[in-house]
Amino acid sequence: MRKTLWMIAIVCLFVISAAPQNSEAVDEDRFQPLRRFSQVLDLVEHNYVEDISRKELVNDAVKGMLEQLDPHSTFLSKDDFKEMQEATSGAFSGIGIEISLDKGRLTVISPIEDTPAYKAGLQSGDIILEIDGTSTQSISLMEAVGKIRGKRGTDVVLTILHKNENKPVKVTITRGSIQIQSVKSQELEKGYLYLRLTRFSENTTSDMHKALKKYKKSNELKGIVLDLRNNPGGLLTQAASVADTFIAEGLLVYIEGRDKNSRKDFMAEGNASYADVPIVTLINSGSASASEIVAGALKDHDRALLVGERTFGKGSVQTIIPMADGSGIKLTTALYYTPSGRSIQAEGIDPDIVYPFIPPSKDDDKNDRFIVREKDLSRHLENNGGSKSDKEKLQDDKALKMLEKDNQLRLSLQLVKQLPRLKEIK
Repeated sequence: MRKTLWMIAIVCLFVISAAPQNSEAVDEDRFQPLRRFSQVLDLVEHNYVEDISRKELVNDAVKGMLEQLDPHSTFLSKDDFKEMQEATSGAFSGIGIEISLDKGRLTVISPIEDTPAYKAGLQSGDIILEIDGTSTQSISLMEAVGKIRGKRGTDVVLTILHKNENKPVKVTITRGSIQIQSVKSQELEKGYLYLRLTRFSENTTSDMHKALKKYKKSNELKGIVLDLRNNPGGLLTQAASVADTFIAEGLLVYIEGRDKNSRKDFMAEGNASYADVPIVTLINSGSASASEIVAGALKDHDRALLVGERTFGKGSVQTIIPMADGSGIKLTTALYYTPSGRSIQAEGIDPDIVYPFIPPSKDDDKNDRFIVREKDLSRHLENNGGSKSDKEKLQDDKALKMLEKDNQLRLSLQLVKQLPRLKEIK
């Protein structure tokens, strides 16, 4: 018996003494890569052909670490961090495009409407091969942004390979002060309102509410055509609040990171003043991120009919983390999911009715993205009779021109006028 007790005591002592050794082994595994990094840093600092400061080396190392993760994680210098804040506030200087790195290629997600890039004919899916004669091969996303942006009035020359083209072209674009009007509205027919959201910035929801209230004050709102084409996204909170305007109750979107307990739900908050208004939503391959959140919520709640093309497929959430020295990092921290639990990352959202964009003819204005050849539906607008003021005639002319140029918009107007009847049949 005494011998057995001694044996148990010896085993216990062995386990106790072994535990710190296992912990030390774990620490060794964790710190070994840091030791290697320190050795490489020291070797480069003392032996590289040119003199580079340790600060530059560390910053570049951080950039490389983040940009190897995914196309949207990146290091933000002090200037980059400031520009990021300006962009989400709705004003900055540049040419007005949203870009991403797709398989190492600098790709246009979408030009922002009415900006120099939009007027120069840049389109979703275009590849930027050179910036001012410098190749974009192996360039980081923030380096590209820094080269493209600049003082208002200065030029930047981009070598562009348009989607479905074989020969690159050089495009000279004059930078401007990008004052983004994120909400545009126009009466299409009596009772039917066109709402165009160009991106999701700080004031998008409030501006949209103002446009809706202004129209509803003197008109019966029978239907809405919500245009999210070429909307590159923006603030997730604004996307949720826009969806909340049209969806009475339930889940709008949720985000979830690596930890399953990190899930955060965005629910309808009872602000749906327009939950009973028929909606047709226009989407295309330039509809990304926050615009896909809105489209996904409307689709999953059977709240709108989606018309157009499959969306871009950016289903990740980036968190901007400020650093002590004024710089920051943009880090992908979660994926977002539509109310049905579907991630659209790299897949996008399919429309209910596929209606591809028809390219303009050579005789059409090359700067107008929505000009098409087909004219047969242009006469559907009805004259309600009676005399009209000059302002009302001007509004009618503007709507007529929009509808003449845009097949998808004409189709959407016809559909939204039929939605109440379709709902009854369903």
